[in-house]
Amino acid sequence: MAQWVHMSQLIQRLPDETVNSLYPPNAFPIEVRHFLAEWIENQIWDNFVPEKVEQESQARALLDQIINMLQSIAQQNANVVDRMKLMQISRNMQQPLQFGVMVRDILREERALLNKPAQIPNPSQYQQQPSREPSFPNMQDVDVVVLKVLEVQGCRQKLHQLQEELNWERQNYEGLQGQIPQNGLDTTSMEIKKLQSHIQQLEYNKRIHLLQESVSCLDQCQTRLVSKLKAWRWEQHKAAIGHPFDENLNPLQTWCEQLLGVNGKLRQELMLIPDPIPELQERLGKLLQVLIQNSLVVDKQPPQVIKTQSKFSTTVRYLLGEKVAPGKPVLLKAQIINELQARNLSTVPGDNVGELINNTAILEHNSASKSTCANFRNMSIKKIKRADRKGSESVTEEKFALLFSTEITITGCDTPYRIQTISLPVVVIVHGSQDNNALATIIWDCAFSEPDRLPFVVPERVPWRLMYSTLNSKFTSEVQTQHNLDHYNQHFLAQKIFDKPDFADDFSHMMVSWAQFNKEVLPGRSFTFWQWFEGVMELTKKHLKTYWSEGLIFGFIGKQHLHLILKDRPNGTFLLRFSDSEIGGITIAYVSASENGGQKIQNIQPFTKRDLEIRSLGDRIRDISHITYLYPEYPKNEVFKKFYSEPQPSSVGGYIPVSLHTKVGIHLPPAAYLVFTLAPPRYPWEHMGHLSQ
Repeated sequence: MAQWVHMSQLIQRLPDETVNSLYPPNAFPIEVRHFLAEWIENQIWDNFVPEKVEQESQARALLDQIINMLQSIAQQNANVVDRMKLMQISRNMQQPLQFGVMVRDILREERALLNKPAQIPNPSQYQQQPSREPSFPNMQDVDVVVLKVLEVQGCRQKLHQLQEELNWERQNYEGLQGQIPQNGLDTTSMEIKKLQSHIQQLEYNKRIHLLQESVSCLDQCQTRLVSKLKAWRWEQHKAAIGHPFDENLNPLQTWCEQLLGVNGKLRQELMLIPDPIPELQERLGKLLQVLIQNSLVVDKQPPQVIKTQSKFSTTVRYLLGEKVAPGKPVLLKAQIINELQARNLSTVPGDNVGELINNTAILEHNSASKSTCANFRNMSIKKIKRADRKGSESVTEEKFALLFSTEITITGCDTPYRIQTISLPVVVIVHGSQDNNALATIIWDCAFSEPDRLPFVVPERVPWRLMYSTLNSKFTSEVQTQHNLDHYNQHFLAQKIFDKPDFADDFSHMMVSWAQFNKEVLPGRSFTFWQWFEGVMELTKKHLKTYWSEGLIFGFIGKQHLHLILKDRPNGTFLLRFSDSEIGGITIAYVSASENGGQKIQNIQPFTKRDLEIRSLGDRIRDISHITYLYPEYPKNEVFKKFYSEPQPSSVGGYIPVSLHTKVGIHLPPAAYLVFTLAPPRYPWEHMGHLSQ
């Protein structure tokens, strides 16, 4: 705590801007530093690093302790303003690892200031660190509503006190009649009338005005909550193509629960008014219905490509679970609906378009996580009824959804409410061969649909820049790498999807159609653009992740560009590129001597998933003596050494060992071959592949 003792004296001489920058009000308010000074300084923060995700659990433990201590201090604080402030701070604290790094930086900056007290830091140096500001719901909205309700309750209590005073004065007045002169009674009567007038003014002006303000404030706050819930669902939708997504629903659940409590208190206050106000009662009733309905959320989505007769799971969470009236268990039912039914959710779907097995689950409360969920663990689609297809539309382009519904009663509410929510779109297939095309439908839907669309409308054409952003996001998230596609890769992908071989073309303003993405086969090929791209992505994820992440694979590059960058390089210079002609293949392009003494570019037959399962890419590169330098000029044995496997022992169990080697045959006209040989050559089979120019 010694550091804070000195720091609390120093900050009195610092500008307000500097103090606010050092202790960000929305992330680490100065109150936290003050109340928990000793504990904070006794913890180890210096080890936290943003990139070390393994520190997440350690950071979470520290953050949970801080939240618990703040809430405990708040509960013991008699000042309602301080209590509300501390509770608000504790609710706002999220993102543990980021929080740990922020505390580390603050303590370091404090020490720097204490060591050089004359040098007051420039506030801008802190404002340039937006990463300190965690993302959380605006709980200040809720606090304003809560304070409004407290004001209403205070006004009612004051009114009740004045009414008691009026009754006392009236009783005294009646007892004095006939005992004192008339002029004295007149004075007492005037005082009683004045007090009565004051009560009426509070009753019909201030109190009702405060109630109207409170309901309006609740309405605005709840509107923002519903927007936050929609934004959460939208981010969940985008996560399918690799966008970052914070799945934590706890802050939104707290917000829902507080608004439900505010709604209940305001309804109680309205009932205590002698003359009812139907307008406010109706508004509160509608707000309650909207809140109860929107609190049902698909927490864990079902797979977006579902094969019939296969098991899958999903989880639905109710954010007002702790407020559900005790008694009969709440049973959620799931059913599959088509696109037309998804557009008419105001009515119960009549036609059953699919048969779901294990389609019911009970809402169960978990006291440890404070969540109330219905877990559908072993669901299965037994059969599906498809709509009539339009034109060339295939079954893998038809979208369905799961509809979850139940009837629920909330404590303090007289009538039960029917609530429902739907999953993200799903494509139902009957065979594994349809998986790739079905995934393309989902990718297009997740990437290019609008937030408030009519289910499940998507555009037919999108700008290339959006398509490339989607491909890059999907590729990096699927491979789990930080190494993005570069502008050379982007240009080649555009060349391929638009069938424009000229390297100099500009594609930035062109539009990509769904047909170009996954409807029409590529020229001269038997597969679509997406089928080819997905094959590359799958190969990289399973066999080439480290190579790609370290920048050893050039990746997507056309032969025209390939010749431009390799034409002036020494013989043996090579690069790794994804096959242009084969799904899920990687090839080695290298410079070699031509027959006339010049140079030519050779492309070794692509290695597929099966090939790399037999022998790794690193070992194959080591085997091929024709390649020596990775473009532009890195010695291959230095770059790929760590990927080479260790040689096998000379004898295993008395058997003669064998090894597999990759050889490039250059004396086999008219085509050259890539030959795998076993040493010693005891077996007759060989795997052969050709070199192409």
